[in-house]
Amino acid sequence: MLLNMLQSATEQGLIYAVLALGLYISYSVLDFPDLSVDGTFPLGSAVTAVLIISGANPWLCLPAAFLCGAAAGVVTGLIHVKLNVTNLLSGILMMTALYSVNLTIAGRSNLQFYTQPTIFKGALARLLPERQAKLVIIILCVVVIKALFDLYMKTKSGMLLRACGANEQLVKSLSVDSGKIKMLGLAIANGLVSLSGSMMCQYNMGFDITTGTGSMVIGLASVIIGMTVFRKAKLMGDTLKVVFGGVIYYLCISASLMLGLKPQLLKLVIAALFLVILTINSKLFKGGAADA
Repeated sequence: MLLNMLQSATEQGLIYAVLALGLYISYSVLDFPDLSVDGTFPLGSAVTAVLIISGANPWLCLPAAFLCGAAAGVVTGLIHVKLNVTNLLSGILMMTALYSVNLTIAGRSNLQFYTQPTIFKGALARLLPERQAKLVIIILCVVVIKALFDLYMKTKSGMLLRACGANEQLVKSLSVDSGKIKMLGLAIANGLVSLSGSMMCQYNMGFDITTGTGSMVIGLASVIIGMTVFRKAKLMGDTLKVVFGGVIYYLCISASLMLGLKPQLLKLVIAALFLVILTINSKLFKGGAADA
């Protein structure tokens, strides 16, 4: 039983690691506190649920969810860049609007599809051992997503994305529109968040409007855990650290539930854990600066 719970926690942690990769772009690369992720996560879930119930190929739901999330990210960027709204408020406005959008797409607050095929019940799953099928498929998805992400960050566009977050004036001096770079970054970030929502929807075989609540905290905590725990692991890239951070974070949450934590206290524990992570992270980097 313990092994099954650990496997389940690892599976969900890896799905949330895709969410964390999106937060890595907005917070670590662009330095953009994007709260719209609390809306784009259930957006991917809603789109996936409707498509699967309509008979669509579950694998095609993944890119469809990514594109919908990317579109939402572009709108957040437009609000910030074109309307000169602060980055924090832009995300809040988009998150609020997406609540209604998600309800409109799904038609109601929750949808279930226990009998329809998903990526975890298709032909690929039948080729794998029954107990490990979900874990193997999730690992394959995360590896492909991470590989594509790493390849993109090595391109000229990816380099400009990093430069825009580190020194926006430098990008402007190169005669590059930093606003477009921000919108592109937010599109990729929210696309990944929505993709994570699609995977989680198929994992749970259903959509619920509340699934996005706390997505920003989960993703950001995963980023900080990964970057803090493995900060001295020079051979590990940042994206791999973020992926492991997502797994560690969810294992901690699962361990709390296994030890008897009441489900109604889970959000309080998540907030407390996040505060502890922020405090430890701040002290570690402050100490590192002092030593330097």
